[in-house]
Amino acid sequence: MDKPLALISSGTSQKRGFALIITLSVLTVLIALAGVLIGYLDIARKEASATKALIQANLYFADLKGIIGKFKEKKTLYNTLYTSPVPLQSKDGRFSMVLQCRPLTNGVNINWLGYGNDPLMVVQYNTVQKVFEALVQEYDIEDPSRLEEILFEAIGNDKSGVGEEQRRLRQKDGIISYQQFEQLLNRYQFEVDDKKVGRIAWRKYFVFNPVSKAAAKNVIAGDYLSIELLSILFDIDRETLKEEWVEAEGALKSLLSRYGIAFDQKLYTEKFVDQSHCEVTFGYEGEQFMFAFIDKEGEVKDFEFYGKQ
Repeated sequence: MDKPLALISSGTSQKRGFALIITLSVLTVLIALAGVLIGYLDIARKEASATKALIQANLYFADLKGIIGKFKEKKTLYNTLYTSPVPLQSKDGRFSMVLQCRPLTNGVNINWLGYGNDPLMVVQYNTVQKVFEALVQEYDIEDPSRLEEILFEAIGNDKSGVGEEQRRLRQKDGIISYQQFEQLLNRYQFEVDDKKVGRIAWRKYFVFNPVSKAAAKNVIAGDYLSIELLSILFDIDRETLKEEWVEAEGALKSLLSRYGIAFDQKLYTEKFVDQSHCEVTFGYEGEQFMFAFIDKEGEVKDFEFYGKQ
């Protein structure tokens, strides 16, 4: 009698052990799956938060577009926004944002490099060439000719054609964003193995806008230039500029008059140019997000969501 009982007991123990192994195996898998799912849920929450923030950004943009679009004193508005960020907040404190704008023309247009044979763009071309060559020398760029070639390809340079008619026939808008310009720099760096281009704060010197078909509209907002660019353009010591330069309406004329430096007032226009790039930072669910837009000649457009900051 004992033997069958022993057999049954042994079999039961084996089944329990087998069940226990299965249970532990399943539990291990379930724990692993739970970890994966928690990760997915966390990502989903973040994506949901970003999606909600995008919706909120669109609402803010729509409101700003309506307000700015109706505002008649653009010069007064933007001369204020150019000098310092402006915080905005709802009465109940639930919604807040910081608005900051810069002129689209507060630098030398990199696309002017492609207009060396255009008699109507001589001043613009000489200006961009001066800045480009100064940076090449200061940072000891390995192969500036190759860098120019890469830029020319993107600009749509055609050295055989000149004049107003040729500008109308161009098929490319040129280099119209810093991101596009950065890709060209990466291409050059890969080809030449020259890391020096990555050390230059290009946005302090250049802007990336389509060239106007009317040569007279290709201007620089001289009152809002960086110290680094001013130093190259007018041969003024940077340390001196750090003490003297304050961006404001009429700032360039005031600065250069103290040094007795003449400047081309058609290129460095004192007139308000209705072309601005604005960035808005806002809080949402405890995180900071940003979006940007352009106000160009009365049209508020080109909404771009930068995401979490």
